[in-house]
Amino acid sequence: MSRVLRISRAIAVAVAACALVAGCGGESRQDLVNWMNAQGKGVRGHLEPIPQIKPYEPFTYNDFDLPDPFKPRKVEPAKTDSKLAPDLTRRKEPLEAYPLESLSMVGTIERGKTRYALVKTPERDIYQVHDGNHMGQDYGVIVGITDSDIKLKELVQDGSGDWSERTSTLNLQQADQKTQEKR
Repeated sequence: MSRVLRISRAIAVAVAACALVAGCGGESRQDLVNWMNAQGKGVRGHLEPIPQIKPYEPFTYNDFDLPDPFKPRKVEPAKTDSKLAPDLTRRKEPLEAYPLESLSMVGTIERGKTRYALVKTPERDIYQVHDGNHMGQDYGVIVGITDSDIKLKELVQDGSGDWSERTSTLNLQQADQKTQEKR
C-alpha cells in the first residue's frame, strides 16, 4: 500500500505541475506582445561608428639639461645684491636647524646688563640666546628679549627670488603648557 500511495502522490504532483505550466502559456501574454510591437513601430536606431583609437606613442624625455617637470622647483637665492638678502656664507647656529614653531621660550636670565632667553628644542635641550643670535629656519635674528617673549626679524624669499623682512614673536611657555608637556 505504501508503494501505491507513493505512485499516486507522484502522479498528483506531475498533474499539478502540468496544470501550472499550461496556465503560463497561451494568449494571456498576447496583450504584452501587442504593446511591444506598437512601441517599436516607426523607431529606427542609428549608432555612430566607434571612434578610431590612436595607438599609444611613448615619449622619451631627452632634455636632461632642462629642469625635471616632476620635481618641485627650489627657489634659488636672488642674483641681485639685495640689502635684505641673508649672509649665506655665515656659519649657522644650532637653533637654526629647527622651525620657529617647534621652539619654545621657557624663561629668562640676566647676567650683568645682558638679558638671556632660555629656549627649549623638541629634543628638550635648553639653549641660552641673546640679542643678535639666530634661530628658526627663516634666517631669524633676535632683536629683543622681554620677560614674556623673544622678538625676531626673519628674512623670507618669495617666488620671484626677492627677499622681504617680517617680524615674529616667540612667547613664553605658560605653566599650564609645561604640565601638559610632561604628560
